[in-house]
Amino acid sequence: MLRDPVWRIADPGQGRGTGVLLVPGFGAPDLSLGLTRTWLTARGYRPAGARIGFNVGCTTTLVDRIERRLRRHAEATGDKVILLGQSRGGWLARLVASRCPELVRGLFMFGTPVLDPLGAKPEAVRTARMLTRLSALGLPGFLRESCFSGNCYESNAAALATALPPGIPAVSMYSRTDGVVPWELCLDPCAEWVEVESTHVGMALVPDFYRVLGPRLAAWVT
Repeated sequence: MLRDPVWRIADPGQGRGTGVLLVPGFGAPDLSLGLTRTWLTARGYRPAGARIGFNVGCTTTLVDRIERRLRRHAEATGDKVILLGQSRGGWLARLVASRCPELVRGLFMFGTPVLDPLGAKPEAVRTARMLTRLSALGLPGFLRESCFSGNCYESNAAALATALPPGIPAVSMYSRTDGVVPWELCLDPCAEWVEVESTHVGMALVPDFYRVLGPRLAAWVT
């Protein structure tokens, strides 16, 4: 990818200082989107990480934290912010966009099972459920059982099923070769659907990702 023109050729005035908040996927830290952050910076955007650690916490708690981070980044940049989220990070970003539409310029999700947040392959869901045991033992910062079947899950699932507020353009990128999330679950009815060929984890590491991302973000800036 680093030899591809989509990476090497950059217009530093494209982003015009627009803020972008990057939300990593399940179990991943902000560093997992480091290449994307570098690509955005080279094109004049002001990217920032969500600062939610390894994205293994309670859904409601993380949405609250991302909302606060969004508000700070909007204040720092002086304008609306683009939300960009991978996998679980994408639907966390969608929930935040629904809460704070006045702060959101656009939403870009990739590998995100919007239609069923628990619809990932069984192996991935089992791993997530194992973390609830740590929460039950009193360790902070992990998913709780209510995130799978209680009030937390029900309220957030209902919010995901609700249409995005008017005026927020959205893209949902998927891959039919995704080994973690069935691609059909990414077909958010409120978003533009874009297909690329990649693995789940490596979606932001293929040139086509940036060939799609670049013009969408540029259109949202103008």
